[in-house]
Amino acid sequence: MPDFSHVNFADTKALIRVDFNVPLDDHFEITDDNRIRAAISTVQKILKDGGMVVLMSHLGRPKDGPTDKYSLRHLVNRLQELLPGTRVLFADDCIGEQAREMAKDLRPGEVLLLENLRFYKEEEKGDREFARKLAGLGDVYVNDAFGTAHRAHASTAVIADFFPAGKKMFGLLMENEIKSAEKVLKNAEKPFTAIMGGAKVSDKILLIENLLEKADHIIIGGGMSYTFFKAQGGEIGNSLVEEDRLQTALELLEKAKAKNVTIHLPVDSIIADKFDANAQTKTCKNGQTPAGWMGLDIGPEAIAAFRKVILQSRTILWNGPMGVFEMEKFQQGTKAVAQAIAEATGQGAYSLIGGGDSVAAINQFGYADKVSYVSTGGGAMLEFFEGKQLPGIAAINK
Repeated sequence: MPDFSHVNFADTKALIRVDFNVPLDDHFEITDDNRIRAAISTVQKILKDGGMVVLMSHLGRPKDGPTDKYSLRHLVNRLQELLPGTRVLFADDCIGEQAREMAKDLRPGEVLLLENLRFYKEEEKGDREFARKLAGLGDVYVNDAFGTAHRAHASTAVIADFFPAGKKMFGLLMENEIKSAEKVLKNAEKPFTAIMGGAKVSDKILLIENLLEKADHIIIGGGMSYTFFKAQGGEIGNSLVEEDRLQTALELLEKAKAKNVTIHLPVDSIIADKFDANAQTKTCKNGQTPAGWMGLDIGPEAIAAFRKVILQSRTILWNGPMGVFEMEKFQQGTKAVAQAIAEATGQGAYSLIGGGDSVAAINQFGYADKVSYVSTGGGAMLEFFEGKQLPGIAAINK
């Protein structure tokens, strides 16, 4: 597989799978353009070489074919702003006659954005004929969409079959994502601390089990922690719990003990009398939450304990918030963890932030540029750390 940086794309039409699945408001304005900006360096390298770029992506989950709400034309202006002086064209289809003609007429230094791939059901089905038609739009195939690398879709996995070994490769973003993930998974400097948060234990079982083979410390916060407390016989009031995962929680604690991995559960919580931004709150020791109350953030003692572990770490992986950080009353735990990771990074630790909520939090609290790497792929990053083979990566490597 060619190293992207060493390829000369002069007079070459590069078909790039990007992940432009960005959030839009009711006026079709982009509310977070991180994923678009993440792909710009790959596009610029090809244009600088004197090449041409054809971009393909999905947006949202359209159910019944073309829908204006999910049209990629809403992204053209922002793409144009991020590529000043570049001619950005838009094709209102991704495999039709217009797309073929526009791709054929593309000149060096120009960019063509295709319409939403998911307007065709064949994309998610991994249809070979659909992939073949897409492949005809470029001379080389570049996969720069880590966010969809865990999907065996036509544009992420099947399409690579239509390009010989030297004509398919990862883009700069994809290379960085894989390099960053492998640094944590395969070459972590010790002590290695994994911070797990979010709502459900069930979402993180495989991840925790795989990390038990590699981490020294696993910090568990967020809604998922209350399943562990209930499993150990604690009172959790109305806190979030997965009744069918109580045994799983106990098994994970036993496995950690056997492997000499320290699992850190929060000592205390900020509890509330209802799930509401204006709820009554108080601090409570975990396992002692009164009836009618629920834990919505980690408490001050937990913050201090977690901070101590994080600051002593040399490698840090963070996936999932410590509480309902979208509400101001319940954001202190997540904010404190973000701050501690930034401090540890400043002292020489390597930190990787992965997963939608953790990424949103690190951006919201202003620490994104103070950690080592912020991943663009939530589900893909999760599956990578679970030890699964990602179809989008395997397709390029084979």
